[in-house]
Amino acid sequence: MKTQSSATAPSSIAVTARPTARRSRPGLGGTLQAALGVVAFSLTFPATAWGLEGFGPWSLVAVRCVLAALIAGGCLVALRVPVPARRHWPGLAVVAAGVVVGFPLLSTLALRTSTTAHAAVVVGLLPLTTALFSALRVGSRPSRTFWTAALAGAAAVVAFTVQQSGGALTGADLYLFGALLVCAAGYTEGGRLARVMPGWQVIGWALVLCLPLAAAAAAVALAHEPVRLTAHGVAGLLWVAAGSQFLGLVVWYRGMAAIGIPKASQLQLAQPLLTLVWSVLLLGEHLTVAAPLTAAAVLVCIAVTQRARG
Repeated sequence: MKTQSSATAPSSIAVTARPTARRSRPGLGGTLQAALGVVAFSLTFPATAWGLEGFGPWSLVAVRCVLAALIAGGCLVALRVPVPARRHWPGLAVVAAGVVVGFPLLSTLALRTSTTAHAAVVVGLLPLTTALFSALRVGSRPSRTFWTAALAGAAAVVAFTVQQSGGALTGADLYLFGALLVCAAGYTEGGRLARVMPGWQVIGWALVLCLPLAAAAAAVALAHEPVRLTAHGVAGLLWVAAGSQFLGLVVWYRGMAAIGIPKASQLQLAQPLLTLVWSVLLLGEHLTVAAPLTAAAVLVCIAVTQRARG
């Protein structure tokens, strides 16, 4: 006992300094990776709108899942990644149901009649919903300041997106609400699994799990829905398959594992605004002057949630 105390006392300064330096790098890296995931996700709705120019909604979702699963499966085989333990498969099934199938399908069905601006309300509410799921599933207990800033940010995004759509609710809102719930569940479970296996393997195995069902669904959908191979349609399909469905989720889950689910989820408060920027550039949608004001409010909320202890 004396030897241990005498050894730790003189080096107390070094011991306290080194972990701080070490923790700052993973924290910065995790935030950067989660932010890259948000950028990838912000392109999902515009890319989906492009994809719907050439494919039916069921065909688009099924084919994107097949392509993403083939990419993920190829990576898993090439790197000789061992099959996950049996105890992890229920969690992977939740990720597959929420992130691979549920959110893409419900949001694509919504985008048949909804603009990307209106659909952005989903990702505006997603950070708060993900934090709620995290508190229930993982047992995280963010501070009161964290919740206040999260609610304020969500309220700002909701007000902005509702104003963009003229304040009218459409039938697509049911699809959007369902997409919100299943995606939050998938994010939470994926973030939990990313603590015990690399994030890219989480989404990779979830995609592989869905491959048989997706392949069958693609065959049926392509036989019943018309297909027009346009440049926009193909580009949209390729992005939602490779960018949104695989690469974006890889860096997203890695970021969540590094900085925690609640804090990572709050970075998504910026996603609706990024989506609106892409909508202007890629789809020609009109952006009102309310955008910079909302952006400023959201950035303040993000700064507060990142500083608040979760």
